[in-house]
Amino acid sequence: MTDFVEEIKRLHREVGTRKVDAGDARTVLLRRTYDADIADVWDAVTSPERISRWFLPVSGDFKVGGHYQLEGQAGGEILECVEPERLRVSWLFGPDPGFSEVEVRLTSEGDGRTVFVLEHVAVVPDEFWGRYGPGATGVGWDLMSLGLGLHLAGGAMTQEESVAWQLSDEGKECATVSGNAWGAAYTASGADAETVESTTAATIAFYTGA
Repeated sequence: MTDFVEEIKRLHREVGTRKVDAGDARTVLLRRTYDADIADVWDAVTSPERISRWFLPVSGDFKVGGHYQLEGQAGGEILECVEPERLRVSWLFGPDPGFSEVEVRLTSEGDGRTVFVLEHVAVVPDEFWGRYGPGATGVGWDLMSLGLGLHLAGGAMTQEESVAWQLSDEGKECATVSGNAWGAAYTASGADAETVESTTAATIAFYTGA
């Protein structure tokens, strides 16, 4: 049985900033290693059929310059696709999404292991960042990484099972551990203790309903 809490604890996280044409962007980065070869991980994160099995149904024109749409979630343009190493897309949601991009980078470690890096770069409204910090986005990506890991290991959850799991004690514990870990990454980036405490608490409450 997969120990999701231990998987969450093993993730590496970084929080930063970056200058983009649209202004000052925030960055969240997570890194983990999967026990799967790079070709399999690449296929899992780029094949529409496989994405629908571990994340959400997706539609679109799957080529550089084409657009995609995740069911009930983000959509955008496919900006770069360098098989099997790098995928970069715009990640837009809502009527006024602003600047937001996600890049996935894969590196083979040999022996059937692949390093997976996901970096989300976005210009975030100060009010939202001031309330939730990096965890609002980071926890969601952490949970996504669990779904990908389960899929690569041959397991699966239906969307209904995934929603139920997130409301379970284990799901809430994962969100809590993840929220605190993103708080630690925020501290490492130079954020003050009071800000980290308040944003971490708000993020955990958002994901757990506590």
